Amino acid sequence: MNRVAVVGSGGSGKSYVARELGSLLDAPVTHLDVVYYDDEWNPLPPEKFEAVQRELVAAPRWVIDSNYNSSLHVRLEVCDTVVMMDVPTRVALWGILFRQLQHGAGQHTSGVYNRIHWGVITYVATYRRRMRPKVLAKIHELAAGKPVVFLTSRAETRRWLEQVAADRPERSR
Repeated sequence: MNRVAVVGSGGSGKSYVARELGSLLDAPVTHLDVVYYDDEWNPLPPEKFEAVQRELVAAPRWVIDSNYNSSLHVRLEVCDTVVMMDVPTRVALWGILFRQLQHGAGQHTSGVYNRIHWGVITYVATYRRRMRPKVLAKIHELAAGKPVVFLTSRAETRRWLEQVAADRPERSR
């Protein structure tokens, strides 16, 4: 794994997995929320956002977490591995609440961008029904033949990360 795209619903654990993988793989981690929003929550225009991503994915090693479906193709075309955080809706909803309680609102250097409002709650609550099929279709189309890791629970995620750590070559530890 040199170029890893981590995708999934808000609250699914994407940022956590990206940070852990980046550490295990000695790869730079980018949380696209950090790229997309400025300090006042203003988004980048779509063309600039895609251009920044094209620069990021040109690097030989990276872990990028996000679920910006409009530019998912940029990451999927270049990645060598996809990690799909495929947790149940109740787990993702708990994830956004827990993140809010743990980190508070606002933007944090850890890549956590907390801004819970009705739109976020609705997006997370309907992700599996509305967005997941679109994401899976793009993965099928643009990442065909590449390993896709589906992580469906927090426990499975921890076990998978432990396995990644155990499988690392001795020289990179």
